[in-house]
Amino acid sequence: MTEPELSALRERAEHGDASATDELIELATELGDLNELRRLADAGNLTATDELIQLAAEQGDLE
Repeated sequence: MTEPELSALRERAEHGDASATDELIELATELGDLNELRRLADAGNLTATDELIQLAAEQGDLE
């Protein structure tokens, strides 16, 4: 995914597009992107929180 595509996906998610949010979570999980998952979790997304916890534990990042 290109950076402009990712930016557009984030913008859609920020405007309440649940499909875009789900896609961001899936992509971040596949890429091991803890920062993206943390951003989504901080925004209150429980799925992102669950994925963040699982991925962080797998990577040994307990902070």
